[in-house]
Amino acid sequence: MTTITDVRADLLAEQNALDDAISDLRAEQWATPTASPRWSIADQIAHLAYFDNTASIAISDPEAFAGYVEVLAASAADDLQLDEATLGTYRSMSPAELLDAWRADRQSLADASVTLADDDRVIWYGPSMGAKSFLTARLMECWAHGQDVLDAAGLAVPATDRLAHIARLGFITRGWTYLNRKLDMPDVDVSVELTAPSGATWNYGSADAAESVRGDAEDFCMVVTQRRHVDDTNLVVTGDAARHWMLIAQAFAGAPTNGPSAT
Repeated sequence: MTTITDVRADLLAEQNALDDAISDLRAEQWATPTASPRWSIADQIAHLAYFDNTASIAISDPEAFAGYVEVLAASAADDLQLDEATLGTYRSMSPAELLDAWRADRQSLADASVTLADDDRVIWYGPSMGAKSFLTARLMECWAHGQDVLDAAGLAVPATDRLAHIARLGFITRGWTYLNRKLDMPDVDVSVELTAPSGATWNYGSADAAESVRGDAEDFCMVVTQRRHVDDTNLVVTGDAARHWMLIAQAFAGAPTNGPSAT
């Protein structure tokens, strides 16, 4: 059974892998636009830094964190205001300063998360989250935004079995995807069978489900985090309900968003 210690260790490893990949970028590369509208590579890292910091505060000082919730709520209706609230401080930094800031902010999260037990809950911007889910969400954010950075910089990092956290999250958020869009989820079971980077097989859902998604775990994670269109992967999707899910899948919180179009 996966413990909070396991998730925390994998989160740290994912952060370190991204840090290693970008630490040699030239200063001018940090201004490269990414797939996220308005955001450069620097903005992607600033986003991670800001929310790693507020995540540490949510764990260590819930009363202080309430102020960050108010800031986000006050700016949420305007994308530019939201960017200023979350990225503004970091945008004044040089690439070297920004990288150091992210390292400090994620260290704050690492230090705070040591105190968490498996059954703890952590206050967050929406409903509170179980501790393991909370750190899993941070891992997913690091991997997904890191993919935006790697794509923009023309870099690649080998996939690892840390993707298991994101794959499971992608599967269990099928219902959330529909609820978030105010859609009725088809009353059809969909099973997922994925090949892990290690070659292991990960199965989710009922083996006798009428419809299925099968293929590479990294492809599945790319789709449910909206980093790739399903048609740009090698996933084998069987059934109308399974395909509809893959077209709108959203493993992260927030308002409904659409992933990239097929190329």
